[in-house]
Amino acid sequence: MLDMTFTEAEREALHYERFYHPHPRVQQRMEAVLLKSHGLSQSMIARILRVKEGTVRAYLRGYQEGGMERLKDLNWHGSASPLAVYGDTLKIFLQHPPATVAEAGAKITELTGIERKPTQVRAFLKRLGMKPRKVAAIPARADLQAQQEFKERVLEPKLEAAKAGQRAVFFVDASHFVLAAFLGVVWCFARLFVKAPSGRQRFNVLGALNAVSHEMVTVTNDTYSTAVEVCQLLDKLAALNLGLPISVILDNARYQHCALVEEHARRLGIELLFLPGYSPNLNLIERFWRYVKKDCLYSKYYPNFAGFKAAIIRSIADAQGKNKAKLTSLLTLRFQVLDASAAA
Repeated sequence: MLDMTFTEAEREALHYERFYHPHPRVQQRMEAVLLKSHGLSQSMIARILRVKEGTVRAYLRGYQEGGMERLKDLNWHGSASPLAVYGDTLKIFLQHPPATVAEAGAKITELTGIERKPTQVRAFLKRLGMKPRKVAAIPARADLQAQQEFKERVLEPKLEAAKAGQRAVFFVDASHFVLAAFLGVVWCFARLFVKAPSGRQRFNVLGALNAVSHEMVTVTNDTYSTAVEVCQLLDKLAALNLGLPISVILDNARYQHCALVEEHARRLGIELLFLPGYSPNLNLIERFWRYVKKDCLYSKYYPNFAGFKAAIIRSIADAQGKNKAKLTSLLTLRFQVLDASAAA
């Protein structure tokens, strides 16, 4: 129990700051001390303010030590956590990331002997600079050094020429949309169930995405993507009559990296640049396909294949029309090549 006395002038000052200080956290601190000045216990103040008794105690001690100016200090966090002295040790210890706060708490207790509730563990992890992040996948057979070299020596110079209006660069890939349930995340009061269509009908879209204008050129079918479709796509690119050299960035799918396609590109004067194996992170159109799935497929039900196809075609068209602004930040020409040490 803290023994504190207050003058009427101090109560008036606390009362004023309780309502008129611009920061809500400072208002809460002032109210805690004001309630204490009227004889309320720490437990009662904690119940009124809906905070922990330890928080109230920290506010009162802060006022005792530094008066109202201490309460107004937004960089003041009360007394230091006993875990603070283990900060550097725990950063190393937690390099094998825990999946849950409970798991992190168990590791901290094992190392330090200090037990903390999940809320305190979560706050401590945030102070270390940690936060929950979705694990990303790196293809196990990806050559990260080859990716970096391609990015620096091939991709970036071509994109600089494209931005300068000296070349047209297209990213090419096919997306095979299967008529099935695409499960997404939605805000709802109860778990949402989406009907799953029967059958495995597939709508193939072979696309070429202009790196600068984000114009999309497509060839579609309901069977399989082959070298014939790739040649058709190259014909469409040539027919744009851009008046610029054309470079096409594409992966090593067998139907793309074959003699028929390479010979056809030579006849059309189109440069083919093949990505290193397992490098979807360097193909801009991969982001576009993720956008289409999120836009028209996740958590949606289409009772027939015709409606399914129509939704995809409409989404691609809208991406070049009314939704074009949405893609500005998604389709930036920044590409990430992860450090091999980042892989678990």
